[in-house]
Formats: sequence, C-alpha cells, structure tokens
Amino acid sequence: MNRTRIQIAKADIVKHFDHLPEHVLKLKEIRAILASQRDFWRLAQSTTAEHFIAFLKEHAKLKEIDFPFPQRAERCYVWGEVPLLSILLSLKKNLYLSHYTAMRLHGLTEQSPTTIYITDERGISGSGQHERAQLGQAEIDLAFSRPPRVSHNWVEHAGKKIYLLNGAHTGHLGVATEPVTDEGGQEVLARLTNLERTLIDITVRPVYAGGVFEVAKAFELAKDRVSINRLVAMLRKLDFAYPYHQAIGYYLERAGYKPSQIDLIRRLPIEHNFYLMHEMDETRYVSNWRLAVPDGF
Repeated sequence: MNRTRIQIAKADIVKHFDHLPEHVLKLKEIRAILASQRDFWRLAQSTTAEHFIAFLKEHAKLKEIDFPFPQRAERCYVWGEVPLLSILLSLKKNLYLSHYTAMRLHGLTEQSPTTIYITDERGISGSGQHERAQLGQAEIDLAFSRPPRVSHNWVEHAGKKIYLLNGAHTGHLGVATEPVTDEGGQEVLARLTNLERTLIDITVRPVYAGGVFEVAKAFELAKDRVSINRLVAMLRKLDFAYPYHQAIGYYLERAGYKPSQIDLIRRLPIEHNFYLMHEMDETRYVSNWRLAVPDGF
C-alpha cells in the first residue's frame, strides 16, 4: 500500500514538534510551521493546516483543547503531556495566576481549591482619580451593602472551574515568573502574583479566595515571609478608591503581626468607615480600623 507524503514525513514532523520550545500552540503557529517546513517535508500543496492538524491528532500526539469562555472562547493545540497551568497561561499573552490559585501556589491555604483563577489585565485607561475624589461615606456604604461583583467568565475543564478574570490595569505590578509545583507534583514555570500582591488581591476580592476566613488564614501563613514595606509600597501604587488598607491592617492584627509592621499600615489615612466584605448581615465594629467585620470573626 502506497504511503502518502505526510505519512512518509511523519517521523520528521514528530521530531520537529518534539523540539519546539513551547508545546502549547495556536492555529496561526501551526500554520506558520506548516508553511516554513512544507518543502522540507515534501508535503503536497493540497495539505491544508486543517488536514495537517487532523493527521497529527490521529497519528501523533497533538490534542485540540477548547475553552468556551463566555466572553471569548479560546482554542489551543497541545503537543504531548503539558501541565494544565502551563496550558492556561498560554491561552493569551501576559496572563497570570491570581487569587486562590496564587494563594495555593504560595502555600497560603490548607485547602485544595477546585477553582483556578487567571487574570487578563486591561490596557491603560483613564485615571481613577476623579472617582476617588468623589468617594464619600454614603458611596462606600451603598457599594458594600450590595453583593460583590463576580465574573461569569468561567468554564469547566478537567474537573476544575476555570475563571478568566478581566483585571484592572496595574502594569503587572507584583507579577513574577517563577517555578511552582502544581497539584500533580510537577514543576511549572508560571506567571503569578507575588506574596504581597496576592494578599492585597484577596483582601479586595475575598469571593475569589474562598471567603474572609481563608483570607485571614493566608495572612497567618504568610507571617514569616511577607514584607509589609513592599506591601505598603504596592498599595500606594495601586491607589485604590476604597480604603482596603483598613482591612489589611485588621488582618495583620488578627494574625498577630509585630506592632512595628502594623504601624506601617497605620500611617495610611483612615478617613471613612469601611467593610471587610460585601453584604454582611450581623456585624461588629472594629474601632481602631473603623472597620465592620462579620459578627464572631
């Protein structure tokens, strides 16, 4: 039986893909490979990218994976075995792991979350300074009497609920690339928020971190590793409209941080009453941070 040209070239094609620096590819990258190698592999002009992909899916180790996110579906092609975190970070440029996922990778939770959070930062937009100038007690009270905004941009994949969050522009402040160990025990080179940025993000969005009890636990577990100087510098740069530093100060105090560390937060202005989380029923008031927290917390 006569073998087709693509069958004859299979060993060379497999070798080429094996030696690629990245094993998660988009359609345009596979098209580029086919275009650049077609003559060397002696493939017929009638071999389209679709034919090429179909052949590699059936006869080699290419897998097509769809992530039908409501805001924009993503598709990628994976060569061989690649950890899920690496696949997710390859879906778009400059994505990073955040919130509960960053907590787990930094050892800031004793749980095993079944949700993965990835952030896609928005580009530069207008300054939020005007909003900050107009933010009074009535606006804060109203905002935190309502449920928190929660993204609906998620999919289920491999037993995980994967959120692709649309993050505010921060210039990727506190985002680092470092080796981490995924749930399967594999080492993955991942982009994720560093310790200080993670603690800030989960204070701002406890709903993406397993709730305020998990956030409090994260502050306890970070105690010997976190730099409060770095955290405060980051807070100043992020320049939130809401006084999240009051919540951070409370978490530090609750976790038994040194007075000298807590004092770094106290230097930031405390001008309004604030809330640890949205839509609390029974609360108690922590006067030194001007903060309402859940009763019994």
